[in-house]
Amino acid sequence: MLSVDMENKENGSVGVKNSMENGRPPDPADWAVMDVVNYFRTAGFEEQARAFQEQEIDGKSLLLMTRNDVLTGLQLKLGPALKIYEYHIKPLQTKHLKNNSS
Repeated sequence: MLSVDMENKENGSVGVKNSMENGRPPDPADWAVMDVVNYFRTAGFEEQARAFQEQEIDGKSLLLMTRNDVLTGLQLKLGPALKIYEYHIKPLQTKHLKNNSS
C-alpha cells in the first residue's frame, strides 16, 4: 500500500515524507530512475517527472544536479523547474550531505 504524507506549503511547494512505505530507499543516492520519477509524480510534478525518466536521472545523478542543470538541461518550463530545484532537489542534497558527513 502506498502511504504518502503530503503538505501544501505557502510557497507552492509540496513536502513529501520519504520512507520505505512509499517504495523508495530513504537515501536518495540509492534511488533508481523510477524512484526519482515516482518521487516527482508523488510531489505533483507528473509532466516534469517524464524528463527525469527520459534523461535517465537516478538518485546519484539527482544529488549531483545543479540549478542550471534543472533549469536548462531538462527542458522544463521555468516555474516548475525552479520549484523542483529549490523545494525538492536542493533539500534532498542538503539532507544527504548532513546524513553522510559524520
